[in-house]
Amino acid sequence: MEKPEGPLLAVWLLFLGIVFLRTQATYWIARVVTSQALSHTAPEHGWRASVHRWLEGTSARRGRDLVQRWGLIAVPLSFLTVGAQTVVNAAAGVIRMPAWQYTLVMIPGCMAWALVWTTIGMSAFYAAIAAGLTTGWGIAAALAAVLAVAAVVGWRRRRIRPH
Repeated sequence: MEKPEGPLLAVWLLFLGIVFLRTQATYWIARVVTSQALSHTAPEHGWRASVHRWLEGTSARRGRDLVQRWGLIAVPLSFLTVGAQTVVNAAAGVIRMPAWQYTLVMIPGCMAWALVWTTIGMSAFYAAIAAGLTTGWGIAAALAAVLAVAAVVGWRRRRIRPH
């Protein structure tokens, strides 16, 4: 299968828009929810209790510690790591980093993320097509792999979580 030629700038701008909106949403949701949840509530059940526990949990604390230790540089660097981006951006909202500062340091990270996904991400997509993941068997194999990973993650979480 031949790779279609397309305007890389348009793809980069699309990814930039996606990551910008997603990251701003993460920051603002974390900021507003933190203010409301921690100041006005102490839920015991449902999704609110889950959010409250997450905001007081270890991953939010790690993200908050990174932002406090490394300051503003933690935000753009988080875009180059796997798993830290959402935590660090939420932590910036949790600690109520000034919005103008957050946006200013977030933009270079968004630009880097969009570049990675425009180049490496699209290459992986085309490699998946070339590997036959668009056939029935390829889709079944990919789905089985995703389900196996989800099962292992779920099993480990249940094992680690105290009862």
